[in-house]
Amino acid sequence: MNLHQLLSERESAGRPIRVGLIGAGRFGTMYLSQARNIPGIHVVAVADINLERARGAFRLAQWPDALVKDSVDDALADRSTAVVGSASDLFRPEIDVIVEATGNPIVGIEHALAAIDAGQHIIMVTVEADALAGPALAVRARDKGVVYSMAYGDQPALIMELVDWARTSGFDVVCAGKGAKYLSHYHEMNPDNVWENWEFSKELTDSGQLNPYMHTSFRDGTKAAIEMAAVANAAGLRPSDDGLTFTPGDVEEIATICRPAAVGGVLATEGSVDVMSSVTREGDWIPHNTQEGVFVVVKATNDYVSGCFTEYPWHPDPTGQYAALYRPYHYVGLELNISIANAALRGVATGSPIGFYADVVATAKRDLRAGEFLDGEGGYTVWGKLVSAQRSQATRALPVALAHHVELVNDVAKGEIVDWDDVKMDDSLSHALELRLETEALLAAPVSA
Repeated sequence: MNLHQLLSERESAGRPIRVGLIGAGRFGTMYLSQARNIPGIHVVAVADINLERARGAFRLAQWPDALVKDSVDDALADRSTAVVGSASDLFRPEIDVIVEATGNPIVGIEHALAAIDAGQHIIMVTVEADALAGPALAVRARDKGVVYSMAYGDQPALIMELVDWARTSGFDVVCAGKGAKYLSHYHEMNPDNVWENWEFSKELTDSGQLNPYMHTSFRDGTKAAIEMAAVANAAGLRPSDDGLTFTPGDVEEIATICRPAAVGGVLATEGSVDVMSSVTREGDWIPHNTQEGVFVVVKATNDYVSGCFTEYPWHPDPTGQYAALYRPYHYVGLELNISIANAALRGVATGSPIGFYADVVATAKRDLRAGEFLDGEGGYTVWGKLVSAQRSQATRALPVALAHHVELVNDVAKGEIVDWDDVKMDDSLSHALELRLETEALLAAPVSA
């Protein structure tokens, strides 16, 4: 609880944490809007292949033009910030922390490897990369003596904060999860019909400001699966092989729903992850729903603790054996500096994989035919289903992050999982495939926490 003091001391000493940001999208722009108000922080450079978008991010964040330069060397010399078109300009020892926020899992892995090789801490905003190969990246970072971390502000890191609270307090984690809107037809959603399933105005959806592929992933279950895979791999939790349940419920019902099926809940076992729906199966919004929030469910260690659950407003289940801790919001990139400060000042991550426990596998949205090309996350062909790493390995399931622009060599029926033998893999993915194999090897030998 003393991060701000430590940052202030770095400011007074003239030794700010030097940050390199890759990706000037929504998350990066939100961080920039806060960074100038934080002591001990120097955003040295922002890299984006779209230079105009990067410069626009500074305008949105109301940075003075005089503080935005074209050279990383100039930015280091006078504490301004450079805008560059290549991330390679950021992998240098003068920059302490790299924030990877491109949203592209293959590119994200390349950037993480480059940062680790340069001896830089890496904050992985691109959770798709973390779900695909985060366990292997964490091992490489540890061996290099740097931090590989989830990004605080996104839901997985906030969930991990609750998991840490629970375990540090002496509780066993029964379930870790979040809320999201879900209806049964969402797995069939594609970019052509995505806006029928959002509450945006037609003016906004016609404006071109919103990415239909991204918003398809948010609703078709893929993004939720990716985020919960990251949590499972960081917390050592095992998901159900049947995927997330998206059970409807409100805040008071978290502990009742997210407990084992043997006692009336929906979990196949204790020590799992799940997502609750904020709407009924008929599509009606649930009052006091869990939308945007995160939670952890714990179990009473003895009768005295069970009594405490029922005596305080802790949202217990009807038996008094299970209770939930709930955080109702996440502030996305506005909170990112918690991760940066922890990595640079304390050498700790705000969540990092400890092994390979969960995977997100490509699942057919419709009947697919040999010769078709898969179009990955948020597209027309597949959605991402959360399964245990054990099932993924046993069935040779194809990770959804590798299901982009690869050709099918076999037919795959709607609802079936695509496996490695069903596709012709792109040879250009060599680094991603290498890290993926390293991740799969951790199934039998999890990384020590």
